[in-house]
Amino acid sequence: MAARNFLFALDSDDVALTRLLETAARVTGFMKGVPGGPLPGWHVPGGDNENLLRALYAELEATYPKAGQPFYAVRLWTNLIWQPAFLAVIAVHVHGALPRLAAMSQERRGIDINGFRLTPGPHRKDTTDAMIAVAGKDLRGMADGILAEINQVTKLKRVPALRLLADRMLGLMVRLRDYVPGISISEQRRLCDLWLAALGITGQGDLETLDLADGRKALIIARKGCCLDYLAMPGTYCATCPKQDEDVRLARQRSDALAELDA
Repeated sequence: MAARNFLFALDSDDVALTRLLETAARVTGFMKGVPGGPLPGWHVPGGDNENLLRALYAELEATYPKAGQPFYAVRLWTNLIWQPAFLAVIAVHVHGALPRLAAMSQERRGIDINGFRLTPGPHRKDTTDAMIAVAGKDLRGMADGILAEINQVTKLKRVPALRLLADRMLGLMVRLRDYVPGISISEQRRLCDLWLAALGITGQGDLETLDLADGRKALIIARKGCCLDYLAMPGTYCATCPKQDEDVRLARQRSDALAELDA
């Protein structure tokens, strides 16, 4: 059988996939997806990914020799969940249809997972709320599988991992103002609640509304999870890091929110 040529769409599934990948690249400016099945050495949901995980762990250890095992384990996790999370949100809220997320394979590039392939298949069209319910369930299934794989290579506890998954989704819910122009803060918060519930991570983080001095409002993230980047870069904390003083966190996020609103 001849190989499929994705330069020329063969059916509606191919068209839908092409549009989704173009949309993801356009609205993010950095997502790099192409049609097709996994290439050798890529991460495949449900596949044998031990060699990839061990290679990524070793690369992280060599790059950050003083950071320690907890940091390396967390980086395995955050590396492997960010692309599926972004794609799920973009598919639901911008593309307007949901692919089978488990059809995504991911590429390792040095210490990062960046780049993915997705096989064609039907895209589910429904109401936004209904698609969130399905996408959240699918994404959580992928995440549970990834966590199990990581724990065959090193140790990563479930609660910290789920809190970091919540952090990723909270960040994406704040980004909705860029992906869905004109969306209200109340709608962002409502959709965020739906995503967290669908993923089974309600209570592992939340959104907060800041009242700015000029009368505007901004959404910020109230995290419970920590990415442990300070272990690799001592003294450096994310603006949203829960380990820093609360007043410092709010001041940093207020400054960032003003800068983004005025950009």
